[in-house]
Amino acid sequence: MSLMRWIRSRLTHRGKALSLYRTGMAKANKRDYVGAIAAYSAAIRAADIPIDVKAMAIYNRSLAYTAIHEDEKAADDLAAMLIMPGLSESIKTKARQRRERIKRRDKEMDRSVDGG
Repeated sequence: MSLMRWIRSRLTHRGKALSLYRTGMAKANKRDYVGAIAAYSAAIRAADIPIDVKAMAIYNRSLAYTAIHEDEKAADDLAAMLIMPGLSESIKTKARQRRERIKRRDKEMDRSVDGG
């Protein structure tokens, strides 16, 4: 990482949020999903986080929740994206599709547990 990039990552709101987001991605890549969720959550709570960074963090946190079988929390994150102002329709469509897949999978699991 260049010195200027490192400085920006520590001084700007976007830089701080992106740094937390990248930490979440690194943890998720190591299958440390709980650590990834914590980093993504910190990025989401960051002051004046740009909407695109917040959306990326929420989406990736939903993936981490899914990885640890917290599907309800994942679906809640995706639902939050659907009402975020300023997000493009294509991003909202992807969030909606992923949320529907989670709900469908949950219904299939419920049927298999019930013997149906």
